[in-house]
Amino acid sequence: MALKKALIMIERGSSSERVEVLFNPSEYHLESSNSYSWQTIPGLSQPIAQFVSGEATTLSMDLFFDTYEAGKDVRTHTAKITGLLDVDKDLHAPPLCKFIWGSLQFRGVAEKVSQNFTMFLDSGIPVRATLNVSFKAVQSIQDQFKQIPRQSADRTKQRTIRQGEQLWQIAAEEYEDPGLWREIARANSIGDPKRLEPGSVIKIPRLYG
Repeated sequence: MALKKALIMIERGSSSERVEVLFNPSEYHLESSNSYSWQTIPGLSQPIAQFVSGEATTLSMDLFFDTYEAGKDVRTHTAKITGLLDVDKDLHAPPLCKFIWGSLQFRGVAEKVSQNFTMFLDSGIPVRATLNVSFKAVQSIQDQFKQIPRQSADRTKQRTIRQGEQLWQIAAEEYEDPGLWREIARANSIGDPKRLEPGSVIKIPRLYG
């Protein structure tokens, strides 16, 4: 059974272009991460982590190209990979592409390509190269907006301060974000958020709209 070659499908509007790699990568690397902001809360020894968003997953690998036996310029093959960074005149942006190899189907854009040429003909024409390629996952705009949290306090309301309660705790309960305690302090002209009078009534302001 022949070894299945990895390929890159380049999406250009309603059409697509197929680019096969000369040699399958020996390995690939997937990296995912999250972004946080750190909120300083009066009275706490450490800041509170507030989740901001997930970062797009990155796929990176080394692709090997060798045309020595054919005696041809290896750049005829590597140019198809570096071309993924070029701005498409119809899209006004680099094209989306999909890296497919076995069960791996990674859709995104080429973010970075680094070329290393290591063998040359007597004429100086390169015939061997290794490209380090990084792809960044991309979702459609519609899919991205589906993930945006829409929760917020939908109206101004009142709340009675309980014994030992602090503004950051109220913000966490009302807005699901302790860092928004300043909005409550501002709405109630609270100068010292660490000194709350149990039994007093405060306003919980509406955040948006």
